[in-house]
Amino acid sequence: MTARIGVVTFPGSLDDGDAARAVRLAGAEAVRLWHGDADLHGVDAVVLPGGFSYGDYLRTGAIARFAPVMEKIIEGARDGLPVLGICNGFQILCEAHLLPGALTRNQHLHFRNRDQWLRVEATGTAWTNVFQAGQELLIPVKNGEGCYVADQRTLDELEATGRVVARYLRGNPNGSQRDIAAITNEAGNVVGIMPHPEHAVEALTGPSLDGLGFFTSILKHLAGAPA
Repeated sequence: MTARIGVVTFPGSLDDGDAARAVRLAGAEAVRLWHGDADLHGVDAVVLPGGFSYGDYLRTGAIARFAPVMEKIIEGARDGLPVLGICNGFQILCEAHLLPGALTRNQHLHFRNRDQWLRVEATGTAWTNVFQAGQELLIPVKNGEGCYVADQRTLDELEATGRVVARYLRGNPNGSQRDIAAITNEAGNVVGIMPHPEHAVEALTGPSLDGLGFFTSILKHLAGAPA
């Protein structure tokens, strides 16, 4: 059976269509989920896309965390449902306490939009298993609040347990501590990434095809997951 990957749309989402297209290019069925949905319609995994959910009022992701659909996503994630949060989705995952730390204003106080090199650090997650450790990827980054911060104990724990998924290479676009671009939870089913893999899935529109691996990884994970 074809895997069904849910893509959530919040008021202010910008990249939900791109994420759904990436899901389809990887070979899965993209299931559109509305922020007010009371259930997940039987999806096998969920993508929280980039954008400005609820206009970034209060702070990025703070209101989206309380959307009705998030109740089911939080519950599912804690039971093993794979969830990928991209940019604003990463911010939402931190607000929902599915991932530690927070995303704050870029240190240089400017919105940063450029193609960014990353180095893959963790390949044991549901979303990165097709990559090789140390593999370098070229993926667009576009954020104003992309600076990852956490207390030193949390940062040390992420390092010690192999939960830093990717780091920025050849320049840090936002000042994230320890050049962190992506992290995962302890179980490896929840990943937050600030750059946009969904914008690097086609030669016509992206700087590379490197982002497609995040979406083919989840299919590999689901194919090997117990029913």
